[in-house]
Amino acid sequence: MSNKIGVFVCHCGINIASLVDVKALTSYAKTLDGVVVSKDYKYMCSDVGANLIKDSIKKYNLDSVVIACCSPRMHEHTFRGVVEAGGINRFNLEIANIREQCSWAHEDKKRATKKAEALVRGAVAKARLLEPLESAKIKVTPEALVIGGGIAGIQASLDLAEEGHKVYLVEKTPSIGGRMAQLDKTFPTLDCSGCILTPKMMEVANHPNIELLSYSEVVGVEGSVGNYKVFIKKKPRYIDLEKCTGCGDCVEACRLNGRIINEFDMGMSKRSAIYMPFPQAIPLKCTIDPNHCLMLTRGKCGTGPLCVEACEAGAIDFKQKEKEVEVDVGAIVVATGYDVMDPSSLYEYGYTRSDDVITTLEMERLISSSGPTGGEILRPSTGEKPKSITFALCVGSRDETECTWCCRIGCMSALKQVYLLKEKLGDNVEINICYTDIRSYGKGYEEFYRNIRGLKTNFFRGRPSEVRNAGNHLSIDIFDTTTNKLFEITTELVVLVPALVPRADADDFARLIRVSQSGDGFFLEAHPKLRPMDTFTGGIFIAGCCQGPKDIQDTVAMASGAAARVATILSKKELEAEPQIACVDEDVCSGCSLCISVCAYKAIELVKEDEKSHARLDEALCKGCGACVGACPSGAMQQHGFKDKQILPAIEETI
Repeated sequence: MSNKIGVFVCHCGINIASLVDVKALTSYAKTLDGVVVSKDYKYMCSDVGANLIKDSIKKYNLDSVVIACCSPRMHEHTFRGVVEAGGINRFNLEIANIREQCSWAHEDKKRATKKAEALVRGAVAKARLLEPLESAKIKVTPEALVIGGGIAGIQASLDLAEEGHKVYLVEKTPSIGGRMAQLDKTFPTLDCSGCILTPKMMEVANHPNIELLSYSEVVGVEGSVGNYKVFIKKKPRYIDLEKCTGCGDCVEACRLNGRIINEFDMGMSKRSAIYMPFPQAIPLKCTIDPNHCLMLTRGKCGTGPLCVEACEAGAIDFKQKEKEVEVDVGAIVVATGYDVMDPSSLYEYGYTRSDDVITTLEMERLISSSGPTGGEILRPSTGEKPKSITFALCVGSRDETECTWCCRIGCMSALKQVYLLKEKLGDNVEINICYTDIRSYGKGYEEFYRNIRGLKTNFFRGRPSEVRNAGNHLSIDIFDTTTNKLFEITTELVVLVPALVPRADADDFARLIRVSQSGDGFFLEAHPKLRPMDTFTGGIFIAGCCQGPKDIQDTVAMASGAAARVATILSKKELEAEPQIACVDEDVCSGCSLCISVCAYKAIELVKEDEKSHARLDEALCKGCGACVGACPSGAMQQHGFKDKQILPAIEETI
């Protein structure tokens, strides 16, 4: 049992000291049983503070250390290294969180100090009973999995592959490219989106260290950091990829050619049942849509499938079946992207009432030379060039009833499209922008905005009222808060700039890979500033818009950051396992299996020895969540560092 304890109180500048009497707390800690030294310092996490702790450990021959400071999420890892350097076990450390739980939670200094004393008293009670823990070694599988083939997944895969690691890139759709492949140009430089993206897609396809698994989905993940086993479902394309040349003859021959909504063109064009998503697709191979192909839905296609007759390579195979493959990896990057909010739920914008109300992504496809109109800007209702276009920004975003967050790319996307529309339609087209605020915070963004303001564009600061059909045009009322005037806008085409939202399957996928979500539904980072690419599940990292809305620049930077974080794992032969995990007292265990039913990591199994069943823990899989400990009715399940004999005295002293 530990008996020599040192208490160190941090001022945290004025974060703690402004509402907690640090000197009084330090003096109080000296009176507690087992405390042989108590000191305070302005910044305990600084080099001076660390040396103060290390010198005290050696001088007073301490067995355990209590540090009263900020949340253990911030600096527990740092302080563990400090106490270990001082000569004691890194897990003989207890943190009393007196910043978030005292100084930040109270306004009365006397009450905050009293509560801080209780927290330190409880921490000391636990520190008396802490036991040294040793970390086990885990061998690392030096391969990585990247989920999502958009620009984030592409960048992360290439970075890891260049480091010499084998990468499995899994993409749900038939081709990599993601949302960026749908864009015509990128802001603020107006670079051709395809010209930037396509070479990277080609690099992925040709890199010897990348195995591309397109038209595939992750359906299961087992294991832990360093040793994940991932189950991937490969959906049948009904095409032999080795034989298919991507000539497109089968696409033209299909009986349903021009009759199925083209998702890539946002429903603004039609495709056949056998298709390639877009001309630069990787892999440039055909895919048969199982939901529409007559051979797959009805068992026959006229007198015979015309696609088979047209395919000289003999690549079509209707007998293909779904396959499941297993891959072993050391770490995972999640780059599953985002969805664009469906404006149909917002009645006032008239998205479902007029063909001439479209979204920015639909406008991107109109502008693109590979789009449904070959780059011509035409009204969906009449097929004529519009004489006036109105943009409505923040559709569904920054809204208490829909999405409270900013979509981050909406303003710049609209400004970019204004420039391109002026370029294509000339100064004869009238363009209006209805905005809440123009947010142009990135490098070169403000300059781009200033250029657009000089292109005879009308800016109205306010949210438009209901978009109304008025004969051959649309009518919108808007109160401009800059001039304090009410305007009526008559326009032929309305472009909505909708919110960016989590993918529809984000909830299910988060449970599948065991990552947390923030209140908005995006995947949650371990720390917004210090660990923005990490999740709370070791070895799983996030990149791009699955974490929250961001532009291409930030997405690429985050993807490279996630790849770098993965490389820190894959570059090691062994990892230290977290020792603060569950443990089983097999003599007490009754074999009721309740712990197995609540374990999210499948780390517990029931074994039978000498006619008696009991739980057995796989230490490599356990993440120390404590669910099994709470569920165990007999107390056989305990957790290192949080055993009942350690926690209960701390609670008694605190209350």
